[in-house]
Amino acid sequence: MENIFQKKNINFAVAAVIYILIVIWIGNYWLLLGLAIIFDLYISEKVNWTFWKKRHGPNNAFIEWLDALIFAVIAVSLINIFLFQNYRIPTPSMEKSLLIGDHLFVSKIAYGPRMPNTPIAFPFTQHTMPITKGRSWSNLVQWDYRRLAGFGKVKAFDPIVFNFPAGDTVVVENQTTAYYEIVRTTARELQSRYNYGNSNPKPLEYFMPLARKEVRDNNTIIYRPVDRRDNYVKRCVGLPGDTITIKSGVLFVNGVASRESEGQQATYYVVTNGTTINPKAFERMGINKSDQRMSSSSVYEITLTKKNASAISGFANVKNVSTIYDSPGRFVPWIFPYKEEFSWNEDNFGPLWIPEEGASVKLDTANLCLYDRIIDVYEDNDLRVEGADIYINGKLADSYTFRMNYYWMMGDNRHNSADSRYTGDLFLRIIWLANRSSSGFRLTRKQQV
Repeated sequence: MENIFQKKNINFAVAAVIYILIVIWIGNYWLLLGLAIIFDLYISEKVNWTFWKKRHGPNNAFIEWLDALIFAVIAVSLINIFLFQNYRIPTPSMEKSLLIGDHLFVSKIAYGPRMPNTPIAFPFTQHTMPITKGRSWSNLVQWDYRRLAGFGKVKAFDPIVFNFPAGDTVVVENQTTAYYEIVRTTARELQSRYNYGNSNPKPLEYFMPLARKEVRDNNTIIYRPVDRRDNYVKRCVGLPGDTITIKSGVLFVNGVASRESEGQQATYYVVTNGTTINPKAFERMGINKSDQRMSSSSVYEITLTKKNASAISGFANVKNVSTIYDSPGRFVPWIFPYKEEFSWNEDNFGPLWIPEEGASVKLDTANLCLYDRIIDVYEDNDLRVEGADIYINGKLADSYTFRMNYYWMMGDNRHNSADSRYTGDLFLRIIWLANRSSSGFRLTRKQQV
């Protein structure tokens, strides 16, 4: 009976119980074979699993440091996968709620941790080696997408860190701009040159294949799996089944004006009586120099919260403070869905319905552009259009039933945020960021513009 309560037996029992619970959480019961390794580590000791050091007896200082380093890398990697991870904010899209350079500890268990798609990778890198600037992961082992059960689900107004959906394809020479936008810009340039003075102008769609070829012929194009795409942080302002509308900069969800965060910003004209505003005043309000531009000697363009805009309007030398909004009905070609038929811009957008799992939408060639990437790429169907006919997996279709939930993201810095208004991947799938297992879906390498 004494032997049962030996320290090594107790250690094995504790480790085995924890391991079994983790296996149940992951849901892959083949991993129970790992109990044999745990048994050997604690009980039988037939294999020296820490082969870099002696199992018994002293090790030199170098080996001790190496052992500590290996333990730290493994421990932190497991913490980053299953519990939480540190992220640094690189852009001002969430100012003043979250600032450039802020470090966030992001919970992985809130929506459920995601298992790695590319488990063989240099530790603590997202996609690029720090010195060589080469790829930091190996495609030798690739696992299907799987998200474990979490303790909650995405709620409206949650700030969320996610992998940028449009980051699947990257132009190495210009990684700050999405590949899809580079292609669209190139197509618009080709169209402009061809149609100028031409009596037989052609639509943008004609130039898209030519633009793709030009971009690919003149640049290095790489593909990044989901877990190696850039991390973005935005606020979830639209849930599955919601209808999003933006009118003169005001966001409406299902016809009701959405609440604003305290740090939400927009761009304002500030008109003075001809004198300049004391820079110290901006400094006291936390307004960065990069957020201040002078259109003339008496007109500023400044990114402000409503609170700061109200404070500035009270300055003795300020005559007027007004928000800069784009005109309703003005088509902006880099705003989704990039079609003149949808004359939307960043301040006047929609109405647009966000797909919900199990819900259906009627399809025709007029509205297909709103959902084509979801159908073709995200949900891995074979989509093609022949004239006015839409074919999904070879069958003529006039409707589609969605298999996943999608979410609408916006940055608090509304005039300086690459969010759902801009990206070709308008909707963010639940499997990028949130709360349920999507093991029934296999991510593909399909690319579409």
